[in-house]
Amino acid sequence: MLVSKRRPAALAVATVSLTACLLLAAVPARAIVGGTEAPPGGAVMVLSSKGGVCTGLVLAPDTVLTAGHCAAAGEHRVHFRDAAGAPVLVEIAARAVHPGYDAGAAKARRRSIDLALLRTATPLPARFAPATLSAAMPRAGDSLTLSGYGAARPGDPRSTGTYRSVALPVIEPYGPSRILVWLRGEAGGACQGDSGGPIAAPDGAVLALSAWIGGSCGGLTQGVLLGPQRGWIDERLGGWGRSARWAE
Repeated sequence: MLVSKRRPAALAVATVSLTACLLLAAVPARAIVGGTEAPPGGAVMVLSSKGGVCTGLVLAPDTVLTAGHCAAAGEHRVHFRDAAGAPVLVEIAARAVHPGYDAGAAKARRRSIDLALLRTATPLPARFAPATLSAAMPRAGDSLTLSGYGAARPGDPRSTGTYRSVALPVIEPYGPSRILVWLRGEAGGACQGDSGGPIAAPDGAVLALSAWIGGSCGGLTQGVLLGPQRGWIDERLGGWGRSARWAE
């Protein structure tokens, strides 16, 4: 399992590392490398009482999808800035971690489905439009857009908190998967703070969430595909009286 590197940051939060999902050795991670600033759209930050920060994807006015390791332990808040730029923290009313999430998966070489849902105690501002999800299965060579709130420069926590994106090609280092997608290219990649960040198709529909990085920051990025987990996502949301928007 990845070990977080704690660093001081705005609002007394430090970045949290991405957790390996499947049969891979884990290394510390920091942020999207090589990304450019982008409108956050339906993305917020998820903060942990243990001093971690992740990215989360808004599915409904009071519901956020993020990585399982970002919500499995401790207390959490959803964070964003209001129209005036002031920080806002929103309490969490309920959480659901995917039953297939395994915190010790990387060390024990086991499979893990690194997803979690959070329901906020109060609705988020309307400017955080619910994201459209996709059940599409990417193929090697496809270009997908990776986004997140992680630091832009390794070791520079002051650059954390700005939403950035980078387009990367899909690769298949271990063959095609029905659980994971891997991205790697010269443009950059994910690192700490980007866990739970969307991986989107050219049409903007989100087909995976960032979960892990291999090698150095900006190297191999691994995401959890959402299509194979649609049944769980829809069932949990339905139990809360909510629903996700899926591309047809």
